[in-house]
Amino acid sequence: MAHRRAKQGPTASSAVMFGEELRFYREMLDYTQEELGKLLHCSRTNITRYESGKRRMPGDSVEDADRVLKTGGLLKRLWDRVDWEAEVEHPDWFRDHADMEAEAVAIRVFQYNFMHGLLQCREYARALFATGDAAGNPQLVEERTAARLGRQERFLVDGGPLLLALLDESALRNVVGGPAVMRRQMEHLLAVVRFENVVIQVVPFWQCQTVVDKSMVLLEMRDGQRWVYSESLDRGHPCDVAAIVSGHQQSYDRLRGSALSVRDSLALIADALEGFRDDEEQARSRRLAEEQLQRKQRRRLHRGGPRIPRRRPGA
Repeated sequence: MAHRRAKQGPTASSAVMFGEELRFYREMLDYTQEELGKLLHCSRTNITRYESGKRRMPGDSVEDADRVLKTGGLLKRLWDRVDWEAEVEHPDWFRDHADMEAEAVAIRVFQYNFMHGLLQCREYARALFATGDAAGNPQLVEERTAARLGRQERFLVDGGPLLLALLDESALRNVVGGPAVMRRQMEHLLAVVRFENVVIQVVPFWQCQTVVDKSMVLLEMRDGQRWVYSESLDRGHPCDVAAIVSGHQQSYDRLRGSALSVRDSLALIADALEGFRDDEEQARSRRLAEEQLQRKQRRRLHRGGPRIPRRRPGA
């Protein structure tokens, strides 16, 4: 007999509740995940992810599931009410940090080489995922991008939790996705600092190595507990050991002391914005010149081709 097994309490997400309903109706008809997958033309793994709320089920598949499971359209109505921008899956190793991030009252970030996820615009995030482990999978790229943007919602609003970001200058100079994407990213940084809870400072190239040698995040929770979080290539490393957290906090404070002022940091970002605009315009001019050259070459080839004698009328 099928039983609803939704998470108890107010923390249950709408994506999880959708998944629980999908599982409930599947079990009501005694289908296995593999059997339902075959009926919906997808894999058992995808059914598992849909039922756990870890992946967005395509809309046409939801309609097929309503028909196959005889739900009277209930799944599609519930699916339409889910905020999928905030509910899609994070990688397993990152999920615990994302959960803490969603509860933190203050976050302090130091970021090397790339823009921190809470500050990325859509185009920048998409470009990053398109070259990572999601490369070649447009649906997964969009899901990961939506998940990243969903994390930002509670911070990039008036009255949101403190977000203090120290960006190594390399995060501004390292080109992701081309000049147009970087131009949009610089515009995004200049836009989000209008929120009083968002502070961005840039640490110049010559200052970082003497204080901190890797990216890190310091989280302050509602109960006063503090965490430090860092990443290796494919793992997240959270730690709440008081002595370790305190040591990283001191390093962070020294690093902030060597950062540019907020005003000078925004001036540097604005300067980078103008540089990327110039690069974008130059790239556009080069593309136009190349297209014109190719058209000329095609016309020249056409004109220089062998003449084909034609019969004159009446000949």
